[in-house]
Formats: sequence, C-alpha cells, structure tokens
Amino acid sequence: MVNTCTRVSLRQRAIKNDRISLYLDFYPPVRNPETMQMSRREYLGIYIYAHPKNEMEREFNTDMLNKAEAIRCIRTQSLINEEFGFLDKTRQKADFLAYFEKMTHKKDDKWTCVYKHFFKFVQGHCTFGDVTVELCKKFREYLLNANQLNRTKQKVSLNSAAGYYSTFRGLLKIAYRDKWLRENINDYLDKIEPQDVKNILVLRNAFEKTRKQMKANALSINALSDNLNFPMFAELTLKKT
Repeated sequence: MVNTCTRVSLRQRAIKNDRISLYLDFYPPVRNPETMQMSRREYLGIYIYAHPKNEMEREFNTDMLNKAEAIRCIRTQSLINEEFGFLDKTRQKADFLAYFEKMTHKKDDKWTCVYKHFFKFVQGHCTFGDVTVELCKKFREYLLNANQLNRTKQKVSLNSAAGYYSTFRGLLKIAYRDKWLRENINDYLDKIEPQDVKNILVLRNAFEKTRKQMKANALSINALSDNLNFPMFAELTLKKT
C-alpha cells in the first residue's frame, strides 16, 4: 500500500492582490487508479490575507486555515483508505445544475422551487467545482433576502427560506454520498432557524381578541354616554322653547 506512506502537507503560495492561496502537497505523489495520472498538488480554492490589517482579517485567516487543515486531515484519511475520488478533476467540471434539475424529477414541488431559486442565484451556470462552502453560505443569504418567484414584490418568508435551505443541504448530502462532491459541505453550514408559527398564532389570536374587546368596550361606553346625555339635552331643549 504505497499511498498510505504519502505525506499530505498544507502549503501556502503568494498571489496577487496581497493574498495567499492554500494548497495541499502530496509527497510522494499519488496515482489516480482510474486515470493512472500522478498528482502532487491540490489547490483548495481557499485564500487568506497576506498581511491582515485588523482583527477581523486575522480572524478570517484563522478560520480559513482551520478549514484547510480539516481538508488536509480528510485527504490523509482518504489515502489511508485508498479512496481517490478527490483526484478526479473531470467530476469537478460536471454540470451541478443538470444534476440538481434531474433530482427534482424524483422529489416534490419544493425541490423544483429551490432549483429555480438556485438557478437564478448562480445565473444559470454552476459546476460541481463551483460548489464551495462560500457559495453555499451566499445562497443562504440570498434566500433570506429573496423575493418570491411568482409574486416578485413579496419576500420569501423566513420559514419558507428555512425549508428551502434544508432541501438544498439535503441535495448536498446526496451529492457527497454519490461522490460528486469531495467533502460533506454541510459540516460547515448553518441552517436557517424557522419561526415558531404556533406561538405567533397564539399571540395573533390574543391580540385580535383584545382588539375586539376594546372595540366592544368603546361601543358600550359610547352608548352609555349617549343615554346619559339624552335627558340632559332634552331638558335644555325644553327650557329654550
């Protein structure tokens, strides 16, 4: 088992715009048993600030380095288990939207709705290689601020957004299981917390009940006032005549 001896190291390479690209270095190189090609490096698509200027940029660097280290550990485990799916670059170029659209045929209407939102979000183009943690987090923000597909002037409700994102995360889980994605991206994603509809309905009903009581009380007070004022008004009228 030659590949179990391969050491996986996290490396850095300076690039333009004062950034650093993170990549994995395999030594000795590993061979993909399907393509028989040797691989020495894997660029992660993760970038950090070369010279962080403030605490926010330093925290960002720390977060990205931790994620890159987690991927390094996953790659090491994959090599030990002789799993080489991460070396297959052809899958990274495959059409993720086509895969998503095909899945909607086996699911309910909500999947189609989520597909249409994602299609709009990525402007009609997305490969499996494009599906990163950052992209999925941006899609989460999109759903929280998106308008409905049919009623374009109305926002997607929080509970609908929560359901849509849960469906999307389910798709990512299936794609990872089918080995289309290199890693389980769900491990790095936060779900959208739905509102407690039951409590909202209880409060709304209580408010409506209180409003009706206040209205009824106001009518009763007005009627009482009219009854009290009528004799006085009549007496004043008789005196004038």
